[in-house]
Amino acid sequence: MRTLRLSIVFAAVGLCAPLTAMPAQAAPDHDKAAARPAPDNTAVNRRDRDGGTTTADQQKNDKSDLDITAEIRRAVVKDKTLSTNAHNVKIVVKDGDVTLRGPVASAAEKASIEKKATEIVGHGKGKVTNELAVAP
Repeated sequence: MRTLRLSIVFAAVGLCAPLTAMPAQAAPDHDKAAARPAPDNTAVNRRDRDGGTTTADQQKNDKSDLDITAEIRRAVVKDKTLSTNAHNVKIVVKDGDVTLRGPVASAAEKASIEKKATEIVGHGKGKVTNELAVAP
């Protein structure tokens, strides 16, 4: 008896109509997302490891290299005009040479980060290798 009353109340208010009148093509977007493969950066990791590029695990704990890394990181994070990706780029310093790697939002961000690193390292002391990639 109680179930019957609730059904009548829902029907009278019109709450059942939208559930039955839902179009067939109104499937949630999560079905489309489930069909896409998960992002895989294995090829990039293999390229970095096997391609002879400097990676973070190769950075020594030399005080001068660590100081340069920290100073570049502070300069990048301090610039609030940069995107989150730009704030999180990889900065690897080995024997005074800087390698920048990771995605950034634009060519302007790429140039800005390279400029900051070059100013900190100095033109004669070490070199800056810019491997930053503009994300699509």
